[in-house]
Amino acid sequence: MKYLALLFLLTACFNQPKRDCKHVKSGHFAFTFEIDKKTETSTFKRSDSLQIETFRNKTDTSKVRWINDCEFILEKTNPKSIKDRLKIHIKILETTDKGYHFAYGYVGETLINKGFAKQNLIHTNLKEANNLK
Repeated sequence: MKYLALLFLLTACFNQPKRDCKHVKSGHFAFTFEIDKKTETSTFKRSDSLQIETFRNKTDTSKVRWINDCEFILEKTNPKSIKDRLKIHIKILETTDKGYHFAYGYVGETLINKGFAKQNLIHTNLKEANNLK
């Protein structure tokens, strides 16, 4: 029985998701999601302190404030509505060689939404980006 418990503990330790967030703090990314049963893609470029996002041919800029290596807050620089003034908390859950899995929500609320951001999509067209998950 002791060996079974030790084996379980060792297996649990080795199956932890990879969280090397330093390589996704900056770069080009795409996030594909569904709105009203329609697949949409947002592309963004992030530096250590700024994120520029394009969605439906509209571009927005947000300030990035890192809480720790794997969590940050986004705040739009030019909010156009009350909803735009809400800050978004993003937590990177796992990193891969293709991007990162994350959870997000408005600051002060539970992080209930999840997604995957595909990295290095500088020259990818929208059709290709929609196939990334």
